[in-house]
Amino acid sequence: MSTASATPPSSRLIDICVCTFRRPALADALATIAALEVPPGARLRVIVADNDVEPSARSIVDMVAGNFQHELTYLHAPARNISIARNACLDAGRGDFLAFVDDDETVTRSWLRHLLETALATGADAVLGPVRAIYHPGAPGWMPRADSHSTFPVWVNGEIPTGYTCNVLLKSSSPIVEGRRFDLSLGRSGGEDTDFFTRLHEAGGLIAYAPEAWVEEIVPQARARLSWLAKRRFRMGQTHGRLLAERSSGRKLASRAGLAGLKAGYSFAAAAVLCPFPARRNPSILRGIMHVGVIAGLFGLREISQYGSVPAAAEQRNAA
Repeated sequence: MSTASATPPSSRLIDICVCTFRRPALADALATIAALEVPPGARLRVIVADNDVEPSARSIVDMVAGNFQHELTYLHAPARNISIARNACLDAGRGDFLAFVDDDETVTRSWLRHLLETALATGADAVLGPVRAIYHPGAPGWMPRADSHSTFPVWVNGEIPTGYTCNVLLKSSSPIVEGRRFDLSLGRSGGEDTDFFTRLHEAGGLIAYAPEAWVEEIVPQARARLSWLAKRRFRMGQTHGRLLAERSSGRKLASRAGLAGLKAGYSFAAAAVLCPFPARRNPSILRGIMHVGVIAGLFGLREISQYGSVPAAAEQRNAA
């Protein structure tokens, strides 16, 4: 389904992609995209890729389409594998640039302008922006202080070696980006974005950062728990360990596992010392769990499934 664009033709097309799975918050995400400041000389197209077995998001897209200021395209990209939805967006994209945001995020008005300005200034193949977590009053007191749900790029030796899809702009014409797709085998565990951007960087791609390109994400109660964060950090470690294992064997593999073990031990020891201070203790615990996940990934433990297995009713409650 597509609605005609109300924006006159311009020299630069930007596709904004939102992959969704049973989240009513999609309507809020689309409302903030509709209110975006359009960069000079650009026009926007919004692609919603529905990853549910049934086209459950179509009604939301139909509801907002009548007053939507930009071309709006609905794709049914089943089922319950986020890589399928992400790849459907890449296949459907025809813009000069292609952005990804999550269906439970809202974008700030100048978000896209900051991403595009950084892309044009740096010539980067991908530009990341930050994600600000918004906590409910009922979240544990340590959590907003530690801010464990916000997302920022990681720098290594002055470079960003990997990325994420919750706030990113891709240069579609880049030979490093063109033809690249998300790994279907990681579409239920997560980590498909880490894998995608790690391989992009290893192929010579430049990943830049636009610190003013904010999006915001409300943390639902189901995720405002140490147990949820621990599961996520373990999976993140598994993905990193699996990628390291592909470039390691024998003694080097053992060395990487030993280093991860030392880092895990140090993190857990620091957590013990910081026991009276949960806002500092719990992040140390989470770092330790992530390094344990690295060891698991190095030795081939299959990544845990996080997505696509939640019954519909429960998923709706978690998204609320």
